[in-house]
Amino acid sequence: MENDKLFDLMSKMYGELQQGFVEIRGDIQELKDGQQKTDNTITKIEVAIEQDIKPKIDMLFDGYKQNAEQLNRISEEVSKHEEVIIRRVK
Repeated sequence: MENDKLFDLMSKMYGELQQGFVEIRGDIQELKDGQQKTDNTITKIEVAIEQDIKPKIDMLFDGYKQNAEQLNRISEEVSKHEEVIIRRVK
């Protein structure tokens, strides 16, 4: 009698443990799927940065350098004319 109760209790506990393992395996699989989706998204973002955003940043930087060079040339020309004007005023 006592053994039957113990056996029933052990069987019940074993079943609950097995159900818990099934749930844990399902949760782990969901985590793996989510991680895979995240990895795919990160890869897409990296590709977009490399192919779309980086060239635009490079073009903006080139434009900035060209503007700075042009301002330097204009500044030099203005300085030359300032010297001529100052000489004439004296």
